Amino acid sequence: MNIGAAAEQSGLPAKTIRYYEDIGLISPARRNNGYRDYGEDDVHKLRFLHRARGLGFSIEDCRQLLSLYEDRSRASADVKSLALARITDIEAKMAELSAMRQTLKRLVSACHGDNRPDCPILDDIASG
Repeated sequence: MNIGAAAEQSGLPAKTIRYYEDIGLISPARRNNGYRDYGEDDVHKLRFLHRARGLGFSIEDCRQLLSLYEDRSRASADVKSLALARITDIEAKMAELSAMRQTLKRLVSACHGDNRPDCPILDDIASG
């Protein structure tokens, strides 16, 4: 199938599929005319990558996950380790976002929001 059909079946844009090919995550066959020819295995990998990226895994994590997925002699502990590391990253990001939210709430609450030029929000940003 062509890249348009692979994109439709995988839920990924054609540009992303080309990028994944450029970085070696997938390797579709080529027809005699040089066009890519995606098979069901390729579409399955693309769906896998789409889901993994949706869970926030980095490209390198996706490369490892795909390798582990294709390796039937893998240890599930290796997969779990990647997932646990991702959870740690997510929790750190959540803490960072929570702190940002609290800071912004405090600054918004300190701002009068009127016609005066004094603005604690801008003052805080400028002093940082």
